[in-house]
Amino acid sequence: MILRRYHLFIIYGLILGLLVWNLFLQFEKKTETQNSEEVLVQSADGEQFRISIPEAKLKIFDIPQKVTFADEPVPMDQTDVLERFEREIYVNAYWESNMILLMKRAGKFLPTIEKILQQQGIPDDFKYLAMAESGLMNVTSPAGAKGFWQIMPGTAKDFKLEVNDDIDERYHLEKSTLVACKYLKSSFAKFGNWTSVAASYNIGIAGIRKRKEEQNQSSYYNLYLVEETSRYLFRILAFKEIFENPGKYGLELTEKDLYKQPLFRELKVNQSISSLANWAIQHNSNYKELKLHNPWLRSQRLKIKKDQDYIIKLPVN
Repeated sequence: MILRRYHLFIIYGLILGLLVWNLFLQFEKKTETQNSEEVLVQSADGEQFRISIPEAKLKIFDIPQKVTFADEPVPMDQTDVLERFEREIYVNAYWESNMILLMKRAGKFLPTIEKILQQQGIPDDFKYLAMAESGLMNVTSPAGAKGFWQIMPGTAKDFKLEVNDDIDERYHLEKSTLVACKYLKSSFAKFGNWTSVAASYNIGIAGIRKRKEEQNQSSYYNLYLVEETSRYLFRILAFKEIFENPGKYGLELTEKDLYKQPLFRELKVNQSISSLANWAIQHNSNYKELKLHNPWLRSQRLKIKKDQDYIIKLPVN
């Protein structure tokens, strides 16, 4: 009797297993059909029939044929230009984590950058140059360039940015953006077009001029360059395309998803501070907030010379 029940249990188990497996196969077939496209094809003898082509796992993007930088046309009819642009689109669009965080940071910092660019008469597209340089982070390059605009020590000195043990104004968003604008203006005065200006930010004014003279070409797009400079402008163009058409690339962030700056109070200081931590506490804040919002302060103190002053930002409590 016990043996018979055991056999029945096995049989029922097998039947149930077959039913579950059949349901699973039907579900898989239905899902495959939903994620596929039916195409009408014709055999060699003229017979027509439909086949299902599974949807691609990764989306192939429709690359725009009309692209501009600072209102200057990009020659997309050149095969290598199209390929270089397409490469940067795919590299950045499918590096989703980096692009999402970049878009979030843009909500925090772009309003300041855009305002200064407009005030200085620099095309708005140059905000994407800052993204290509640093990802809108206060990073340091192996060559020693620092901040959002990756300003080298020599350039900082030329444009009167203060750099010492206590202060590095290459990390000061407003002041470094103004210096970048001055550099871009000086480059435009030499080249007369913004595309060459953007390229010169990577290779230097002398560098881009030398390549043009050596190769007897005036256009950036007709120059043979090292890979970094060859990709540079196309990385900027890719950021512009993705930021202006985020939904097309599957990046549908809303306003509430973006990072925002807090409301600041600005404190003018004209006397040396021996302990920034204590000073922050005295002003109803803390050292962490002070350093986060004033990254140009590089040590735990601030030495101020006679007739000199600084503005320190702290969040409104």
